[in-house]
Amino acid sequence: MIKIPRNEKERLIEQVQQYFQLERGEEIGSIGAEGFLDFVLKEASPYVYNQAITDARKVLNERISLLEEELYLLEKPIQK
Repeated sequence: MIKIPRNEKERLIEQVQQYFQLERGEEIGSIGAEGFLDFVLKEASPYVYNQAITDARKVLNERISLLEEELYLLEKPIQK
């Protein structure tokens, strides 16, 4: 489970409450909003984490490819 600093979690709880009020016309208390937030984080976290890993892998592979190209440029020609 994602660990969120308390002050940030409180801000997110307020945003959940605002969402329910604006989008659904429902009032939700802070306990309900926190429970909803915890549920969404628990269920969505693996997908978000895996996507972040995929994105990091892509960036790493691109950088490795560039590094390989630079290494080839550093090679000295061998005369036969």
